[in-house]
Amino acid sequence: MGKRIVLGVIGADVHAVGNKVLYHAFSEAGFEVTNLGVMVSQEEFIDAAIESAAQAIIVSSLYGHGELDCRGMRDKCHESGIGDIVLYVGGNIVVGKQPFEDVEKRFKNMGFDRVFPPGTAPEAAIEALREDLGD
Repeated sequence: MGKRIVLGVIGADVHAVGNKVLYHAFSEAGFEVTNLGVMVSQEEFIDAAIESAAQAIIVSSLYGHGELDCRGMRDKCHESGIGDIVLYVGGNIVVGKQPFEDVEKRFKNMGFDRVFPPGTAPEAAIEALREDLGD
């Protein structure tokens, strides 16, 4: 039985293609994926993680407002009892062109374990998950 993960596109973002690519890549890599699709709230990610006993939450965003949409998510994980769950974010997660090192630092300060820049191959996230989940 594979490790369980929750996947979705946060906030008011409706970009579905990358979500489908990630779903297929994670599934083919042996993960049990609960795919929430697009326009997912923090609470929906957390509820799905609790319900599925997931080991990780993978948040994607392409419309540039991920920083606002993700703020406080680690705190909500703690409040719900899954505070130590592996938390990833990736995609076009900020507005405008900003140095990725700065973006990564801000998201890690918000409690995300890994931050992936736009255009990251799914294999990079799969490798990171295997490392972080002990698979």
